Amino acid sequence: MELLEFITLALVLMVTLFLVYYFFRGQKGNISLTRPVESRVDEYLDRRFQSLVEEWQLVTRPRLSSFKEQRYRRVEQDEARVAELKNYELAMQDTLDSLEARLDALETELAQKGSAKK
Repeated sequence: MELLEFITLALVLMVTLFLVYYFFRGQKGNISLTRPVESRVDEYLDRRFQSLVEEWQLVTRPRLSSFKEQRYRRVEQDEARVAELKNYELAMQDTLDSLEARLDALETELAQKGSAKK
């Protein structure tokens, strides 16, 4: 083996070792070699989860479920009121349509009486 081949091989080996060291340095979690990028992102999110929740003002599942339990009855009552108002709206629309039809009939009757007098 010549000196140039030895230097090239040593350089490639050093670069490879440096990349492996750089990839794994400071890691405490499980890094999957089959999914290196995804596992590093997962580890980052696991370490920073609490600060991300606070920074983005997110709600955790237990707080959400307690909120739902507290507000569920009120929401059901509001939904029932909305349903009643929809039914009332439909009844009023039917009444309005009926009144408009009666008004049209009266207008045509008045128009016929007015033309008959002349």
